[in-house]
Amino acid sequence: MAGVTGFDYSTMTLPDTIAAQARQCFVTIDSALQDAGFTRADIVRVTHYVTDRALVDELKPVLSEHLGSIRPAATMVIADLMTPEMLYEIEVTAFKG
Repeated sequence: MAGVTGFDYSTMTLPDTIAAQARQCFVTIDSALQDAGFTRADIVRVTHYVTDRALVDELKPVLSEHLGSIRPAATMVIADLMTPEMLYEIEVTAFKG
């Protein structure tokens, strides 16, 4: 999955904080994984896009909560996203061997 942002499609809103956006990303990811017959445990690679290095400390606990037991290969990129309100975007690859 590419381009998953913290946009909450049930309320059509984007949370204000990077932590809340990241949590919403995992709601979206879990739903898509389930629809495809995968689970979060099948994630083998992750790319994180963060708009500001100063936000990483706020993001780390959320990532640990959702990916800590899986420990996929990961890259983090600091970059601007589509809108200034977007603070975090994630791309994941899931694989069943």
